[in-house]
Amino acid sequence: MSNRSILDMFLEMMAAEKGRAKNSLLAYGRDLTHFADSDALNFLDVNAEDIRVYLAALYKDGLKAGTVARRLSAIRQLYLFLYTDGIRTDNPASNIESPKLEQPLPKILSEQDVDKLLDAAEQLGLVGKLDGIRIWALVETLYATGLRVSELVTLLRRSISPDTVMLMVRGKGGRERMVPLGSKARLALLAFIKGRDAGKLKASPFLFPSVGKEQHLTRRRVGQLLKELAVTAGVMPSSVSPHKLRHAFATHLLANGADLRAVQQLLGHADISTTQIYTHVLDERLKTLVLENHPLSD
Repeated sequence: MSNRSILDMFLEMMAAEKGRAKNSLLAYGRDLTHFADSDALNFLDVNAEDIRVYLAALYKDGLKAGTVARRLSAIRQLYLFLYTDGIRTDNPASNIESPKLEQPLPKILSEQDVDKLLDAAEQLGLVGKLDGIRIWALVETLYATGLRVSELVTLLRRSISPDTVMLMVRGKGGRERMVPLGSKARLALLAFIKGRDAGKLKASPFLFPSVGKEQHLTRRRVGQLLKELAVTAGVMPSSVSPHKLRHAFATHLLANGADLRAVQQLLGHADISTTQIYTHVLDERLKTLVLENHPLSD
């Protein structure tokens, strides 16, 4: 059995049984192909020492621990699949230790900077041109809901109506969740829909249509639009991205008294430990506040 056929079987399983998204499948394919090509390895002949030698070579090449951990995760998933499906009688990756990762705290936009972005977006929207209304709708929705950008751009047109107060979102692994839609975001979205439905892409099933092959705005394009907005708003463009607005959504909710479990559900995190990173961000902010402003801190 060739590496290609094994990889195809594995990716098919990850899509069908695990619900992995297209981008995740592409990443698995790249990482596992790199592993096999590194020393002309055959997936069926690999042993634990081959994997250790490969990981050591990654470190020698200067790759970060996070990248090494990601590639090891792909290797583990592959050999768990081969073992459980009886294609191999052993799992050579089962006892390979992951590199220790220092989890960096996410960089958070301040509430003041978010207000500047929202104000600038609203001003563009009120001009009445569709591109301006679109960025207004995008920013309001991202900050009001904490959606991943991939979840936002794949929202369907039918998900929004004048009566919509909750969005049904399909997240990672195909998990669905309900997310409240605030009044300002709904106002911006309805204004955008009015222009969208009168345009040439009105037949698109997506809320934010595009002429590209995916038929909806890409994640990259949304990032570009946000950086252009940041310039207009007087906010450092490097500090603005769709994911940083998601971080801001979570941190600002917690800072204003929201329950951690509620924030976990809104973000669509499978494990609350992922959400807890935002409590660490708040802890660090409080420490900085005390050190910079307490009279006895010198």
